[in-house]
Amino acid sequence: MQKANQENWWSVENVDEVDSPALLVYPDRAEQNLKRMVEIAGGTERLRPHVKTHKLPPLVKMHVEKGITRFKCATIPEAEIVAESGATDVLLAHQLVGPKVRRLAALAAAYPQVRFSTIVDDTGVLERLAAAAEAERISLEVLLDVDCGMHRTGIAPGPQAIALYRRIAKLNRVKPGGLHAYDGHITDRDLSQRKEAAHRALRPVMELRDALVAEGLSVPRIVAGGTPTFAIHAQTQEFECSPGTCVLWDAGYATKLPDMDFVPAMLVVTRVISKAGSGRLCLDLGHKAIASENPHPRVQFLNAPEAKAVMHSEEHLVIETPNADQFAVGDCLYGMPWHVCPTVSLHSVAVVVRNRRATERWQVTARERQIRF
Repeated sequence: MQKANQENWWSVENVDEVDSPALLVYPDRAEQNLKRMVEIAGGTERLRPHVKTHKLPPLVKMHVEKGITRFKCATIPEAEIVAESGATDVLLAHQLVGPKVRRLAALAAAYPQVRFSTIVDDTGVLERLAAAAEAERISLEVLLDVDCGMHRTGIAPGPQAIALYRRIAKLNRVKPGGLHAYDGHITDRDLSQRKEAAHRALRPVMELRDALVAEGLSVPRIVAGGTPTFAIHAQTQEFECSPGTCVLWDAGYATKLPDMDFVPAMLVVTRVISKAGSGRLCLDLGHKAIASENPHPRVQFLNAPEAKAVMHSEEHLVIETPNADQFAVGDCLYGMPWHVCPTVSLHSVAVVVRNRRATERWQVTARERQIRF
C-alpha cells in the first residue's frame, strides 16, 4: 500500500471515507486565490468574477464575504445561486434565446434587490427581452456583446453596433448597461505577446465606447476579458474584469500562463482498480469524471507526475508510469484537471477538504439545467 507523504498538501487522511472518482475542493486555497484576485484588481470595485468555473453557492458566499458582490455567469441556474447567495449585481453573459428570456425576467422579478443584466448582439433578442421585462414589470440592463476577435459571439464594432446600442436606449423596460467584450482567443504563453494582443483586441471596443458617448448615450461599464487577460485589463481603470478559472485554477492554465501565480484549489481523486500489464495502472477516472474535450493530458497527477495516459473510455483511464509498482489496487491518485470548469459540471457534489480531512460535501447546485426558474 502506498503511503501518503504528509508534506503533500493534497493528501486526505480519511480518504477511505471518500468514494471515487470524486471532486475535492480545498477552501483555504480558494480563499488564497480570491485574495490574489482582489490584489491584482486593486480592490473589489472592478471585479466581476465568472461563476461558471465552480457553480458552488459556498464559494459565491466566500466571494461576498471578501466584498465581491458583482458576478458574471453563463446560465440561469448560475444566476439564481448568485442572487440567492448575497450578490447585488448579476450579469448573465450569454445571449438568451427561447424560454431563457422569460426565465431571466421571472428570476429578476423574484430578486428585486439584485440588479440583473444580460448581453445581446441581435435586435430580435433585444425586442423579446424588452417584452419579457414589460410582462414582469421589471427593468433589465442590456450590454452590447462586442466581437473583439474571437468570432464566437458578438457584433463587430461599427455602424451596426452603434445602431443596436441606440435601440437599447430607446426601448422601455431595458436600459443600456455598457459593452461586453470577451477575448478568450488570447492565451499567448509569452506575457508581452499576450499584452499586445489584448490591447489590440480592446482598442476598437474603446473607440466604439467613445463614439457612443459622443452621441450622448450612456455607457456605464465595459466588462472585459477572462482569466488569461485578467491582470492586463486590471490595469485599465475603465474595465470591469471577469476572471473565472483562477479561483480554482487548473493544469491547462498553469501550463499556458506561467506568469499567473494562482494555486490549485480543486482536484479529482481516483483509485487504481486494476494493474493490467507491466507499468500500467487502470483508474476509475473515465470520461464521466474528467473533462475530455481536449487531447491528453486531461489530468496531471500530483503523486504520479510522470504518468501518461494510454487509453481513456467512459469509466476507465489507463496510464503508464515507471513507478506503477509503488501503487496497489485500491490506492488513490490525486489529479489536477487540465480544464476544471467542465470537470466540475460532471460531478453532483464536491468533497470539502480542510486540514487534510474530508469534512463535508457541497452540492454543485448550478450544474443543473434548471433549479426554480
